[in-house]
Amino acid sequence: MTWEERLFDVLDDLEQQAEALYGAERSLELADRARAAYAEVSLASRLMAATGSQVRLEVRGVGALAGSLERVGQGWVLLRGPAQDWVVCTAALSAAHDLPERSVPEVAWPAAARLGVGSTLRRLADSGERCVLHLVDDSRHDGVPARVGADFVEVRAAGGRVVLVALEALAAVQSRDEG
Repeated sequence: MTWEERLFDVLDDLEQQAEALYGAERSLELADRARAAYAEVSLASRLMAATGSQVRLEVRGVGALAGSLERVGQGWVLLRGPAQDWVVCTAALSAAHDLPERSVPEVAWPAAARLGVGSTLRRLADSGERCVLHLVDDSRHDGVPARVGADFVEVRAAGGRVVLVALEALAAVQSRDEG
C-alpha cells in the first residue's frame, strides 16, 4: 500500500466519522424539535382527534364517565353515554383515557368548535331541556337553564326558584330524560 492509498484510507475514515457524528447530532436535534413541538399540543387538540371514538373521562365533581366523544368545543366536550348525554367542561377534567396518540391543531377545527360552553347552555335554554348541572365541589342543581350570562347560567329549579351557577364552578351538564 502506497502512502497515497494510506492517506486516502485515513481521509475516508475521517469522512465516515464525520458523517456518523452529523447523523447523531441530527437525531438529537430532531428529538429536541419533536419534544418542543409536542409541548404545543393541547388537551383540547387531543380530544378533537378522538371525536367519534369511545373514551373514558374522569371529571371532578362527577366521577368517571364513558361514552362516544361527539363534539369538542372551546372549553367543553359532548359525551354521548349509554343512557344520557354529558356536556363536560374541560377545566374539570382530571384524566382522559383511550384517546388516540394524534392531535388536531386548532387551526384545523371547524368553526362551530370555537364556540364556548355558554353557547351550548344557550341551546339547552332555548330548547327548555331539563338537566342536572354538576359542580366541581360535588354539588348539583336540577332544573332548566333559563338564561346564560357572560360567566353564569340561570337555572330554573323545582318550585320556580332560580339559581345562578358560575360557569367557572361548572363541571358537567347531564341530560335528564322526563321519562
